[in-house]
This record gives sequence, C-alpha cells and structure tokens, in this order.
Amino acid sequence: MRPVFFLDPVPPFRLELAVWTLRRHATNALDRWDGTTYRRVLPVAGQWVEVAVTQTGPPEAPRLRVAVEGAALEAEGRSVVSAMLERLLGLKIDLAPFYRLAREDEPLHRLAARFRGMKPPRFATLFESIVVGICSQQVSLTVGVLLLNRLTASYGPALPGPEGKAHGFPLPEALAGSSPEALRGLGFSHQKGRALVELARAFAGQEHGLTLEAVEPLSDEAAIERLRTLRGVGPWTAEYVLLRGLGRVHLFPTGDAGALNGLKKWLGLETTPDDAAARRLLEPRRPYAGLIYFHLLLEHLSQQRLLAT
Repeated sequence: MRPVFFLDPVPPFRLELAVWTLRRHATNALDRWDGTTYRRVLPVAGQWVEVAVTQTGPPEAPRLRVAVEGAALEAEGRSVVSAMLERLLGLKIDLAPFYRLAREDEPLHRLAARFRGMKPPRFATLFESIVVGICSQQVSLTVGVLLLNRLTASYGPALPGPEGKAHGFPLPEALAGSSPEALRGLGFSHQKGRALVELARAFAGQEHGLTLEAVEPLSDEAAIERLRTLRGVGPWTAEYVLLRGLGRVHLFPTGDAGALNGLKKWLGLETTPDDAAARRLLEPRRPYAGLIYFHLLLEHLSQQRLLAT
C-alpha cells in the first residue's frame, strides 16, 4: 500500500497555479501535471521515490493529499518529503501582506485577484536552480525546457511508472563525470556544457562554498557575488537563482526578455522597458517584484490556455 499523508498549506492556495509557476512550460517532464495531480521524483533517505500531490480542500481551506510510490516511508522520510514539497510549492508562505499591498494598487490588484492562491515556488536545490538558470540563458523557454528534459533523461535517476519511466533531477555527482562534448550531443553549446560540468564538479566537491546553507544567509549582493564566481553565471542568472532558488521574492530578473514584455503588456506601455526602466516601474512594488514576475508568467500561460483562471 502506498504511504499517504496530508499537508495543510497557508491559505489561500491553488495547487494548479503553484505547479504551473514551477513548471513554466507544458513540456516540462520533471514537474508533471495532468490537471489534478502533481508528480515528481525526489531523493529520500538515499533512495528515489515518486510523490503524487492532489488538492482536496478549496483555496481558502486547502489540504493536500500526498501519496508516495517507490519505497516504504518512515516518519523521517515523511518529514523529508514534506519539507521538499513546502519548498517546491511554497506551502508555508503567507501572502497576506502582498494582498494588502495589492488592494491599494489597481493594476496589481487585478493581477493578484486573478491568480489568487498562487504561492512562489522554489526549485528543489541550489544546484538545480543554477542548472536551470544556465540552461535558460539566451534561448526561448521552449528550448530551455527541452534542454533540461534531455539532461534529466540522460543523467537523472529513473523510476518505472504507468506512463513509462519518470526521471528525477540529476545529482551533481551524476553530471560531474560527463564532459562538454557529451552535452553537445544533447544540444548544449560547448560554453554551456563546460559551465554545467564545472558546476557539477564544484557542487560534488563542495567548492566555492556551494551549499544552500552557505549561500542562503548572504545578502543579495554577497550571494550574487558568490554565484558569479561560477562559469556561465552572469547578472541575470544570479538574480534568477536568488528568486527561484533562494526565495528572494523582492527580485525581478530584469534580464528576462519575456518578463519585460509581460511587464509592458500588464502596464499598457507603448514600448518594452529596458532593465533600468523596469526597475523604476517596480520600485513602488519592490517587496513583491518577484511575485509580479511569477504572476506575469501565469498570465502568459493563461493566454496559452494552459490553466484555468
């Protein structure tokens, strides 16, 4: 029998919105969603399991049912899975101050009301956050997710399932033994392949102070400086990691062309703002600029009819 337990997110919460903010694209093969159930392969106590999450309560009184496949789950394992899901789906984040701010800001109120219940997600690990950032540089979201799918299928653990194999995100040790040439076969440029292999080796050897515990307490400036010691990590990637990996929801990665275009549409601007203009526009909303980034992503996905609003 599959172990089953329940989690109670801080309301309001809509699983669909949290999952799509995490997935970013319909082809994401790591964070899977069938319209009712979120599935992901996760490492627990030295083994890999697949979790299946469904929402059983309404947004204002949410409850999540969590089923675990692949291993028996002791109390410690349940605690690990709970902590991972809280991070991935933002379950414990209280957005009441954000909604209060939005009530005084008409454009923000419309956006927040439409996607009420979205929680800001975080990628599972700091390593995953940096890898996703590097894969997403200077390519479309479609191409970035395709590269990540190929990387996960080639280097991530595989679990059998009713729909075929499900893969978990590669551990640094799995990718550290690869080479830029091997990654070129997956569609990566030599530069990105080299950056990813060096990153994996740095994490596997805990070089550059690359642990979540070491980076998370740092200020924005210090964390960005630490991240930029890594090959392939520039200003946009560092800010992206701070938002999606460290949960710094006051940051809006302005180097994202898609996000800047979304900002233009949201505010009804005649031209797409550059980085400096975007920062000026977001300054009055700065404590939650990253939440605006996520909401604009949901707006884009809604326009593609990938989620109900």
